[in-house]
Amino acid sequence: MPRVLRVLPAAGAVLAAAAVALSAYAAHAVEPAAVARLQSAALFAFGHGIAMAALAPLAVRWSARLALMGLLVGTLLFSGSLVAAHLFGTPTVFAPLGGGLMILAWLAWAADRLAR
Repeated sequence: MPRVLRVLPAAGAVLAAAAVALSAYAAHAVEPAAVARLQSAALFAFGHGIAMAALAPLAVRWSARLALMGLLVGTLLFSGSLVAAHLFGTPTVFAPLGGGLMILAWLAWAADRLAR
């Protein structure tokens, strides 16, 4: 089994676990103004983490693996940018890039599924 087929579902599971922790943090430890931004980051991380964990066994072709890697990087950029803005006061300049990458990755996954 290629290494990427072991790493992608594990990365998805870690992403989902981090999302649960982030959601709990947002619900209990932050000022009300930050809750929506952190919950959005948690929602995207959880959904895409679960998707990666579930879809990785189906990613037998390089195009499917590339799509799932795009989901991982896009989610890290999107959610990471929102979390970094809260924790460090940085601008969310990577959030749109991450969102765009997630969109492209889902379209790449769809194209891979149609090409089967």
